[in-house]
Amino acid sequence: MRTKPFFFMHIIHRGRVNKSYKENCLKSFRASFKKRFGIETDIHSTKDKKFVCFHDFTLNRIFKISKSIKNINYENLKKIKNKNFQIPLLKEVLKISKNKFPVFIEIKPLFDKKLLSNLIKETRGFKKCTFISFKHENIYNLLKLNSKLSVGLSFSNKSSVKSILKSSLNKKIKYLILDKKFLNNEKINKTNKEKYYYTIKSKKEFLKYYENNNLIFENL
Repeated sequence: MRTKPFFFMHIIHRGRVNKSYKENCLKSFRASFKKRFGIETDIHSTKDKKFVCFHDFTLNRIFKISKSIKNINYENLKKIKNKNFQIPLLKEVLKISKNKFPVFIEIKPLFDKKLLSNLIKETRGFKKCTFISFKHENIYNLLKLNSKLSVGLSFSNKSSVKSILKSSLNKKIKYLILDKKFLNNEKINKTNKEKYYYTIKSKKEFLKYYENNNLIFENL
């Protein structure tokens, strides 16, 4: 495997450096960058088309509010807090990255082409951004808008090896984002794509795999 600097190989999942940090919040991302790691974050679009960093489609799990991100304007969304945790804008996260560390942006919903175009504009100038998604249509449509973007396809633990191998043939796809169940799959390991494995959730697991694999981890 190609040798790369340590902080380029491993990405902190949602900025959760350890259990004292909340997912997808500015404090966590700052701590991640301070430790010289890149981060993975999830994005949605609000009703007024602002890109925010949040994993779920609704506010129920984190805030106990039965509303969808896509149905709330950002001005109302930012008033919702939980123990001083406020949902950040993507542009805020990019700003604190200072263009020094990788930012893997996972697009959660299926965005239309106008939203994808706006996303490209918002991230322009941040050369360490990589767009990933389990909804592969997002990635292919991004490439239609700009074929030079850094992109990756995400695969769940239910994905077939056949589908992963087929996707690896696309020369415009830079990364494969894979469930850790595929860590020791020989066929996948032979592909010429850079691979990131998720989610490594303990120090023991991290130490087992970090020397020979790119990892998306938390709670180190």
